[in-house]
Amino acid sequence: MNMLSLLYVVLSGIALPIGGIQMQYLWRNQLGDVYSLGLGSAACLGAAAATMTGWCSLTVGSFICSLICTLVCFFVTLRVSTQNLITFGILFGTFIGSLGTIVVTNAPNGDLLKQYYLWGAANFNLEGVTAWDVVFSLSLFAAGLLVALKAAKILTAHFKGEIELSNLKKSLRLLAIMFLVTSSVSICGPIGFISLGIPNLSRIICKSTDIRKHYLISSAMGVGLLLVTYLVVNHVNFGIYLPISATMAIIALPLMAIPFLKKS
Repeated sequence: MNMLSLLYVVLSGIALPIGGIQMQYLWRNQLGDVYSLGLGSAACLGAAAATMTGWCSLTVGSFICSLICTLVCFFVTLRVSTQNLITFGILFGTFIGSLGTIVVTNAPNGDLLKQYYLWGAANFNLEGVTAWDVVFSLSLFAAGLLVALKAAKILTAHFKGEIELSNLKKSLRLLAIMFLVTSSVSICGPIGFISLGIPNLSRIICKSTDIRKHYLISSAMGVGLLLVTYLVVNHVNFGIYLPISATMAIIALPLMAIPFLKKS
């Protein structure tokens, strides 16, 4: 494992679970996920457009599309209820995913298509990643993490019903979550499961409502799970290509089923 791959295993293992637990606290819904409002799909669309056209780097393309998606959700949040926002997010994410499919299926050549699919497999090989991409994604991660830490007490109080965040403040929180998501997805590709399953597992293990404790637990489990998956995929010969995201779900789901069943 090279140091850059290790860096992004750690970064993704922190960014996505923290983004996920913030979504769950923000909407008071355990199905909250960083992909539920189309943020992940938007990052993929931006990466696809950047790959197929060469108009900018993967990181910048992902960031621009994620920012546009966040701004759309920003204005929708100001007008609709939480329940309607989640419904809108699912539909909007499907719409963006469809646009991404159109872009990818019209790839000008097979090499670009292969490059996109390898990125989308979240393999942490980081081929073609430039120093600028790394600096930009690390800046997004730092900004998103800083806001998450500063907003921890407010999110905890909101989740417990002690205060009620205005729609404007919820919208601003989405922007910070988008920074975390994009810092990972733009470089490594979409990594499913970890932003939904890990926060829920953390809330089963730790009964505290203090979101800061779940930041720590979710991050530790996220990094550990991604690291184990990376080592399995890259150092165990199965004779077939294994995408990180799919392999991680196969490894984690049986393990996570135990505490979920005990809770039931």
